[in-house]
Amino acid sequence: MLTIKELETQIADAHRRRDALIEEVASNAEKLQRSQQRELSLLQAEDLNALLHVMVDGLRESYGLEYVSVVLCDPDHDIRHLLIANGTPAERITNLLMVESLAGYAPQYVALHQPWLGSFAACDHQLVCPNASGIKSIAMIPLKHRGKLLGSINLCSTDASRFTRDHASDFLAHLGVIASFCVENTVNRARLLRSGFTDMLTGWNNRRYLMVRLGEELARARRDRTGIVCLMLDIDHFKRVNDTWGHAAGDAVLRELALRIESQVRASDVAARFGGEEFVVLLPNTEVSSAKLLAERIRAAISKTPFELPNGESVTVTVSIGIAEVRPRPDDRDLKTIGDALIARADVALYAAKSAGRDRVMVEAA
Repeated sequence: MLTIKELETQIADAHRRRDALIEEVASNAEKLQRSQQRELSLLQAEDLNALLHVMVDGLRESYGLEYVSVVLCDPDHDIRHLLIANGTPAERITNLLMVESLAGYAPQYVALHQPWLGSFAACDHQLVCPNASGIKSIAMIPLKHRGKLLGSINLCSTDASRFTRDHASDFLAHLGVIASFCVENTVNRARLLRSGFTDMLTGWNNRRYLMVRLGEELARARRDRTGIVCLMLDIDHFKRVNDTWGHAAGDAVLRELALRIESQVRASDVAARFGGEEFVVLLPNTEVSSAKLLAERIRAAISKTPFELPNGESVTVTVSIGIAEVRPRPDDRDLKTIGDALIARADVALYAAKSAGRDRVMVEAA
């Protein structure tokens, strides 16, 4: 039979276990609430820019960490272009890393199927956390959609015991699922908003918009018995820019080129990115002589000042421009064929300018 002292000891032990369980339940409830708040902040992000800021800055503040980075695979620069179109290039988002191949960027991505927690090693993790210093432990959370790895969220701490192999990773795995869904959802929404009639990189109208407006302007020209002039512009030796400085430099050149063209055209003109490094400007009710003067102003505006590149260097860019005109007759019915022919003739004039030495304006042969 137990003595009173032994019973008191057992009761005290039971109270301690009870208090520990209560504390553990409260702690788990608090962790769950914080986790739900983090996930809610991701789900409530209004657009792609806001989401990426929540993933980097929001998670760093919420977890009380010294450093958080996000790596996203973007082989076709699709996400980069969406960010630019929304006014925030990827370079402006702190600790956002856009890569063209995950496996080629860091070997950890080959087998990153679940959150990986452990010691931070510069030789292994510096690429995914390039601006981190004094970091002792890291949690790499994979971002996956339909079995495909999109990238990772990388949580870094100066506390060696913050992320270890012994820690449960259920909450982190769930966070990765929510974040992956949000990335895919906001990217698709941004594509939908921009893909209708807008070129994602330059913010200009795209080829689809151009062809719709060309039909409308041809119908107006037929009714008013006026003409339309088409300018087809192409960057000279654009491949050299991409090959020498990379696609980010090429993107910067295309954006700046669009701005310089836009500074010269009238509000009534129709300007669009036709594809690649080709741009088209439609000039309703304009004589060829006036169109040629405009084309020369555009050419000079592009070539006179070097283009600043993201790395701080600059490059001089020139364009070749082809000009063609059409005056629909009152009895013309097939305006689509007429419009296609106008574009094709301007393209022929453009390549005549290329053949003549580039950096010049050519009007289609009479």
